[in-house]
Amino acid sequence: MDSKAGKILERIVATSLEKCVSKLSRISAGKWSVAGAQVSCRSMEEAVREHASSSGGGTGAAVYFEVRGEYAFTSMVIFRPADIETISRGFLGFSFSKLPNLNQAQELLLSELGNIVANALISSLSNTLKRSFLPSAPKCVQGETSFLLETLWASPGRSEKYSLVTVMLDLQCGDQVTRSEVLTIIPENMEAALAAVL
Repeated sequence: MDSKAGKILERIVATSLEKCVSKLSRISAGKWSVAGAQVSCRSMEEAVREHASSSGGGTGAAVYFEVRGEYAFTSMVIFRPADIETISRGFLGFSFSKLPNLNQAQELLLSELGNIVANALISSLSNTLKRSFLPSAPKCVQGETSFLLETLWASPGRSEKYSLVTVMLDLQCGDQVTRSEVLTIIPENMEAALAAVL
Protein backbone atom coordinates (compact mmCIF):
# COMPACT_ATOMS: atom_id res chain seq x y z
CA MET A 1 0.00 0.00 0.00
CA ASP A 2 1.50 3.33 -0.99
CA SER A 3 0.92 6.50 1.01
CA LYS A 4 -1.37 8.01 -1.65
CA ALA A 5 -3.69 5.00 -1.62
CA GLY A 6 -3.68 4.97 2.18
CA LYS A 7 -4.63 8.65 2.40
CA ILE A 8 -7.40 8.18 -0.18
CA LEU A 9 -8.81 5.20 1.71
CA GLU A 10 -8.66 7.03 5.03
CA ARG A 11 -10.40 10.10 3.57
CA ILE A 12 -13.18 8.10 1.88
CA VAL A 13 -13.91 6.01 4.96
CA ALA A 14 -13.68 8.86 7.47
CA THR A 15 -15.93 11.11 5.35
CA SER A 16 -18.57 8.42 4.85
CA LEU A 17 -18.67 7.58 8.55
CA GLU A 18 -18.73 11.26 9.60
CA LYS A 19 -21.91 11.61 7.52
CA CYS A 20 -23.26 8.37 8.98
CA VAL A 21 -22.75 9.38 12.63
CA SER A 22 -24.24 12.80 11.91
CA LYS A 23 -27.43 11.07 10.71
CA LEU A 24 -27.34 8.64 13.64
CA SER A 25 -27.09 11.55 16.08
CA ARG A 26 -30.19 13.13 14.55
CA ILE A 27 -32.31 9.99 14.93
CA SER A 28 -30.82 8.67 18.19
CA ALA A 29 -31.09 9.64 21.83
CA GLY A 30 -27.27 9.81 22.07
CA LYS A 31 -24.53 11.72 20.27
CA TRP A 32 -22.32 9.79 17.85
CA SER A 33 -18.86 10.85 16.69
CA VAL A 34 -15.83 9.54 14.79
CA ALA A 35 -12.99 9.29 17.32
CA GLY A 36 -10.28 8.40 14.81
CA ALA A 37 -9.46 6.67 11.53
CA GLN A 38 -6.33 5.01 10.22
CA VAL A 39 -5.15 2.74 7.43
CA SER A 40 -2.38 0.21 7.98
CA CYS A 41 -0.98 -2.87 6.25
CA ARG A 42 -1.56 -5.88 8.51
CA SER A 43 -1.75 -9.65 8.56
CA MET A 44 -4.28 -11.35 10.80
CA GLU A 45 -1.58 -12.31 13.32
CA GLU A 46 -0.37 -8.70 13.57
CA ALA A 47 -3.92 -7.40 14.01
CA VAL A 48 -4.64 -9.98 16.75
CA ARG A 49 -1.44 -9.03 18.61
CA GLU A 50 -2.18 -5.31 18.39
CA HIS A 51 -5.78 -5.68 19.57
CA ALA A 52 -4.76 -7.94 22.45
CA SER A 53 -2.18 -5.43 23.69
CA SER A 54 -4.38 -2.34 23.26
CA SER A 55 -7.66 -3.73 24.56
CA GLY A 56 -6.41 -6.26 27.07
CA GLY A 57 -8.22 -9.05 25.20
CA GLY A 58 -11.78 -9.56 26.33
CA THR A 59 -14.86 -10.47 24.36
CA GLY A 60 -16.80 -8.55 21.76
CA ALA A 61 -19.90 -8.75 19.65
CA ALA A 62 -19.41 -8.02 15.98
CA VAL A 63 -21.60 -7.52 12.95
CA TYR A 64 -19.80 -9.02 9.96
CA PHE A 65 -20.32 -8.36 6.23
CA GLU A 66 -18.72 -9.76 3.12
CA VAL A 67 -18.78 -8.31 -0.39
CA ARG A 68 -17.93 -10.67 -3.24
CA GLY A 69 -17.00 -9.91 -6.82
CA GLU A 70 -14.13 -8.15 -8.57
CA TYR A 71 -13.39 -5.97 -5.52
CA ALA A 72 -14.15 -8.47 -2.77
CA PHE A 73 -13.73 -7.14 0.77
CA THR A 74 -14.86 -7.81 4.31
CA SER A 75 -16.02 -5.44 7.03
CA MET A 76 -16.90 -5.76 10.69
CA VAL A 77 -18.34 -3.46 13.35
CA ILE A 78 -17.23 -4.53 16.85
CA PHE A 79 -19.21 -3.59 19.96
CA ARG A 80 -18.57 -4.29 23.64
CA PRO A 81 -21.42 -6.48 24.95
CA ALA A 82 -20.91 -4.99 28.42
CA ASP A 83 -22.02 -1.63 26.98
CA ILE A 84 -25.37 -2.90 25.67
CA GLU A 85 -27.28 -0.71 28.15
CA THR A 86 -25.56 2.46 26.92
CA ILE A 87 -25.83 1.41 23.26
CA SER A 88 -29.54 0.64 23.49
CA ARG A 89 -30.30 3.80 25.46
CA GLY A 90 -28.24 5.91 23.06
CA PHE A 91 -29.83 4.42 19.94
CA LEU A 92 -33.37 3.54 21.02
CA GLY A 93 -33.91 5.86 23.99
CA PHE A 94 -34.38 3.01 26.48
CA SER A 95 -32.01 0.46 27.99
CA PHE A 96 -31.79 -3.26 27.45
CA SER A 97 -30.77 -5.16 30.57
CA LYS A 98 -27.21 -6.40 30.71
CA LEU A 99 -27.12 -10.21 30.50
CA PRO A 100 -24.27 -12.76 30.54
CA ASN A 101 -24.89 -13.31 26.81
CA LEU A 102 -26.68 -11.18 24.25
CA ASN A 103 -30.27 -12.21 23.62
CA GLN A 104 -32.03 -12.09 20.25
CA ALA A 105 -33.35 -8.53 20.70
CA GLN A 106 -29.87 -7.27 21.59
CA GLU A 107 -28.33 -9.06 18.62
CA LEU A 108 -30.96 -7.49 16.34
CA LEU A 109 -30.13 -4.05 17.74
CA LEU A 110 -26.41 -4.51 17.08
CA SER A 111 -27.12 -5.95 13.62
CA GLU A 112 -29.22 -2.91 12.74
CA LEU A 113 -26.54 -0.51 13.95
CA GLY A 114 -23.81 -2.46 12.17
CA ASN A 115 -25.94 -2.50 9.01
CA ILE A 116 -26.32 1.29 9.07
CA VAL A 117 -22.58 1.84 9.55
CA ALA A 118 -21.46 -0.76 7.01
CA ASN A 119 -23.93 0.46 4.37
CA ALA A 120 -22.55 3.99 4.68
CA LEU A 121 -19.04 2.68 4.08
CA ILE A 122 -20.06 0.33 1.25
CA SER A 123 -22.10 3.07 -0.48
CA SER A 124 -19.16 5.46 -0.35
CA LEU A 125 -16.78 2.92 -1.92
CA SER A 126 -19.43 1.98 -4.48
CA ASN A 127 -20.05 5.62 -5.48
CA THR A 128 -16.33 6.36 -5.72
CA LEU A 129 -15.64 3.39 -7.98
CA LYS A 130 -19.00 3.64 -9.78
CA ARG A 131 -19.53 -0.06 -9.11
CA SER A 132 -22.45 -1.80 -7.49
CA PHE A 133 -21.61 -3.80 -4.36
CA LEU A 134 -23.97 -6.36 -2.86
CA PRO A 135 -23.02 -7.19 0.74
CA SER A 136 -23.96 -10.42 2.41
CA ALA A 137 -26.65 -10.39 5.09
CA PRO A 138 -25.19 -9.13 8.37
CA LYS A 139 -24.03 -11.84 10.76
CA CYS A 140 -23.78 -11.14 14.49
CA VAL A 141 -20.91 -13.09 16.07
CA GLN A 142 -19.61 -13.08 19.64
CA GLY A 143 -16.29 -14.16 21.09
CA GLU A 144 -12.74 -13.24 21.98
CA THR A 145 -11.11 -10.52 19.90
CA SER A 146 -8.85 -13.09 18.22
CA PHE A 147 -11.90 -15.11 17.09
CA LEU A 148 -13.59 -11.99 15.67
CA LEU A 149 -10.46 -11.03 13.72
CA GLU A 150 -10.10 -14.58 12.42
CA THR A 151 -13.69 -14.30 11.14
CA LEU A 152 -12.83 -11.00 9.41
CA TRP A 153 -9.78 -12.56 7.75
CA ALA A 154 -11.48 -15.85 6.80
CA SER A 155 -12.19 -14.90 3.16
CA PRO A 156 -9.14 -12.78 2.24
CA GLY A 157 -6.61 -15.25 3.68
CA ARG A 158 -5.05 -15.35 7.12
CA SER A 159 -1.35 -15.10 6.31
CA GLU A 160 -1.41 -12.38 3.65
CA LYS A 161 -1.06 -8.69 4.47
CA TYR A 162 -3.93 -6.40 3.52
CA SER A 163 -4.84 -2.78 4.00
CA LEU A 164 -6.80 -2.64 7.24
CA VAL A 165 -9.01 0.42 7.65
CA THR A 166 -9.82 1.07 11.32
CA VAL A 167 -12.36 3.66 12.47
CA MET A 168 -13.33 4.30 16.09
CA LEU A 169 -16.90 5.47 16.75
CA ASP A 170 -17.98 6.95 20.08
CA LEU A 171 -21.53 7.07 21.40
CA GLN A 172 -22.23 9.42 24.29
CA CYS A 173 -25.49 9.09 26.20
CA GLY A 174 -25.70 11.22 29.32
CA ASP A 175 -22.44 10.74 31.21
CA GLN A 176 -21.75 7.34 29.61
CA VAL A 177 -19.51 6.88 26.55
CA THR A 178 -19.05 3.64 24.64
CA ARG A 179 -16.71 2.98 21.75
CA SER A 180 -17.22 0.67 18.80
CA GLU A 181 -14.74 -0.18 16.08
CA VAL A 182 -15.20 -0.50 12.33
CA LEU A 183 -12.63 -2.76 10.63
CA THR A 184 -12.48 -3.21 6.86
CA ILE A 185 -10.00 -5.26 4.83
CA ILE A 186 -9.39 -3.66 1.42
CA PRO A 187 -7.80 -5.74 -1.38
CA GLU A 188 -4.91 -4.45 -3.45
CA ASN A 189 -6.94 -4.19 -6.68
CA MET A 190 -9.51 -1.94 -4.96
CA GLU A 191 -6.73 0.30 -3.61
CA ALA A 192 -5.32 0.65 -7.12
CA ALA A 193 -8.77 1.43 -8.56
CA LEU A 194 -9.43 4.10 -5.90
CA ALA A 195 -6.03 5.69 -6.49
CA ALA A 196 -6.74 5.75 -10.25
CA VAL A 197 -10.06 7.59 -9.98
CA LEU A 198 -9.05 10.13 -7.31
